[in-house]
Amino acid sequence: MALFELTLILLLIAVALTALSRRLEIPYPSLLALAGVALAFVPGAPTIEIDPELALALFIAPVLLDAAYDTSLRDLKRYRLSLVLLALGAVVFTTVVVAFVGWKMAGLPIAAAIALGAIVAPPDAVAASAVLGQFRVPHRITAILQGESLLNDATALLIYRISVSAAIGSVMLKDAVPVILLATVGSVVAGYVFGRVSLLALTRIEDAASSTVVQFAGTFAVWIIADKLGLSAIITIVVYAITIARTAPRRMSARRRVSTYSVWESAVFVLNVLAFVLMGLQARSIVGRLSGDGQGEAFLFAATVLAVVIVARLVWVMGYVAVIKQFKRFDGEGQKRDAPTFRGAVLVGWCGMRGLVTLVVAIALPADFPGRDPIVLAAFAVVLGTLVLQGMSLKPLLRRLNFERDTSIDREVAEARVAIMQAALDVLSRKTSSAAAVVREQYEAQRRIAENPDDAQAATEYDRLRLYAIKRQRDRLEELRSNGTIGDEAYHRLEEEIDWSELAAAPAGSFQPLTT
Repeated sequence: MALFELTLILLLIAVALTALSRRLEIPYPSLLALAGVALAFVPGAPTIEIDPELALALFIAPVLLDAAYDTSLRDLKRYRLSLVLLALGAVVFTTVVVAFVGWKMAGLPIAAAIALGAIVAPPDAVAASAVLGQFRVPHRITAILQGESLLNDATALLIYRISVSAAIGSVMLKDAVPVILLATVGSVVAGYVFGRVSLLALTRIEDAASSTVVQFAGTFAVWIIADKLGLSAIITIVVYAITIARTAPRRMSARRRVSTYSVWESAVFVLNVLAFVLMGLQARSIVGRLSGDGQGEAFLFAATVLAVVIVARLVWVMGYVAVIKQFKRFDGEGQKRDAPTFRGAVLVGWCGMRGLVTLVVAIALPADFPGRDPIVLAAFAVVLGTLVLQGMSLKPLLRRLNFERDTSIDREVAEARVAIMQAALDVLSRKTSSAAAVVREQYEAQRRIAENPDDAQAATEYDRLRLYAIKRQRDRLEELRSNGTIGDEAYHRLEEEIDWSELAAAPAGSFQPLTT
């Protein structure tokens, strides 16, 4: 019961920290990391042990699926060279460098040192996205960071699985290559098959709540089945997620999509909170087990790993950008726009904050794993250090780099909006009823605004008038319930209609509550 009460309190604190992060314009994971450290000093805080396999399935599977929905297949193809060099090259490079430090400095066995490198290698795009979304940075950078976040997890976790198996004696490192090849091929096939089966099930469910439950259950089931079959659960879930992310949304009703996205967003937020809670509680127990001299050595080792992780990413990113610019030509207008730049390399290199994946994978190490305490402490230091040092300095860095405004996505939205408005008008042109005329007039007004995206005043006025009218509808509905004209059942039905109208009237991503 004490643990349940503590969790509730921490969730409420996390909500307050999220609101504070928006006000301060810093990533909310940075504040969560500081809160997790503070938790380690709370007297009487419980010690929580979680099964390693449960930790991986519970935390990693939903996060990978959520990341897949934010990843564009077009961008994966378009920036494939940069993504391969980051998701594969940077992860392997960081793993090797950190493993060397762990072997030489902490005396870790080779396999355990490689496991440490794999744990701290993959950056998390969540913290970076929280800040980058406030600035008009080039789309190329945000697309690369999002794609990297999905793919580098698969690379790092595959290395982690093999190194952990080698450390506990279930597989030899020299036998790892055939294991990787077999697991990769089988996992890709299994992930695609599971994705197609899941799509068949989802298209036959109309209820929003049932659909969301099936998505969560399906995600965990895919992970568990892949693990039982001896495949890579990570690669399987990534392929599964990409398969359904591309197709499922268009086969779902609007009600189901809105409901599902909201639930997944909340679930990922809760998982982040719980992961940082576990970080604080485990750090407390680890420090308590270390002797006085051992504590100093462990903290020095953790600080060294943190510095190596930050420097390794910067060196790799700056290095590969220099090589690409030296040997590859960018001739066309589109190629010049997508060409890597020094400023872009600095930003991508600095967006190396570690997050949920690093935390959970460290926590998931078996209790008898060689060198577990210094490894977990180093992983926590990397998460805390990168989120605080890099996360909180990201906004000043963006101001210093002073990127030009990137309007490529705005142009795509404007062109697509005109096209879909015209499609609606074309289908309505064959209707002659008075209702069709009213609907056509609304679409024509929206198309005229869409055809002039530079006329921000007209678009804003149109949206504000719609929201202003909807606010009056909502006030009147409240009056009708207050004076007893309608009951709660009628009220909630009409309230839902107004809610959908308000969502349709508010520009995506830019809605502000109307206070007039």
